Amino acid sequence: MPKYAILEAPSALGHVPEHRGVERAPDVLLGAGLADGLAARRAGRVVAEGYSPVRDPGTNILNPQALAGYSSVLADALAALLDEGEFPVVLGGDCSILLGAALALKRRGRYGLLYIDGDADFYQPEVNPIGGAASASDLAFATGRGPDIVCDIEGQRPLVRDGDVVVFASRDAADRERRGCQALPPDMLELDREQVRGLGAVAAAEQAVTFLTRPDGPHGFWIHIDADVFDESIMRAVDDPRPNGLAWEDLVSVVRVAIASGAAAGLQIAIYNPDFDPDGSNGRGLAATIRDALSAGGGCVA
Repeated sequence: MPKYAILEAPSALGHVPEHRGVERAPDVLLGAGLADGLAARRAGRVVAEGYSPVRDPGTNILNPQALAGYSSVLADALAALLDEGEFPVVLGGDCSILLGAALALKRRGRYGLLYIDGDADFYQPEVNPIGGAASASDLAFATGRGPDIVCDIEGQRPLVRDGDVVVFASRDAADRERRGCQALPPDMLELDREQVRGLGAVAAAEQAVTFLTRPDGPHGFWIHIDADVFDESIMRAVDDPRPNGLAWEDLVSVVRVAIASGAAAGLQIAIYNPDFDPDGSNGRGLAATIRDALSAGGGCVA
């Protein structure tokens, strides 16, 4: 089993004010037993400061300066874990924590991304559907599309190459087209929800991992998990619960395949909002799922 290190990243800098409950997610998920039995080290907490609900007129997004600063601080914290050969498990927070994780890895070399999310999060700021929140644009920013302040952090643009990304289990293609979202680049692999269903979770994960571990590909990859990838019947504690999502066991299979490849460098969990989970059942389900997925891991940090 990898040497897991749990890092709390309760940032809502990339989110709109009405959804800021994501900041409580690390406490709730840990309280629900996410780390039980994993022999995971508690590696601290990176607190986000400087939140403003006002859209920045220069970039058309929320909190660009704070996002850039937080990403560097989060990257520093992750670097310390990676240097020790640990496998970071980052508990967010909104999806913009991806920028810190991707920055930490870009400092080390070329790394890819397994983006497990109900949405591709590829919106340009001018058509961002949630008030300029980076959580709808984090994959675009990570691949270098957007304002310099969030796309060229430390002069590292792009943090991830287009051809080193797999968008996995997305189900927002019609929304992207309707809203005028920029198209996903042709060398980025998208395995949408219907493709994952048709292949089966294990075979789809194997296809994604094969793509990310090809001989001319990245040195390793990061795993991003957005709780909105799950079906609304089991996960309503997200911004936009929808049908046709993954089941708990699907994610367990996918993460196990990814970690067993030996190329996964760490993972993050985002968007679970305890404020939308009054009885705690969604959080308990998510915590158990992540725990089960990691308990069978056999990966390493490249």
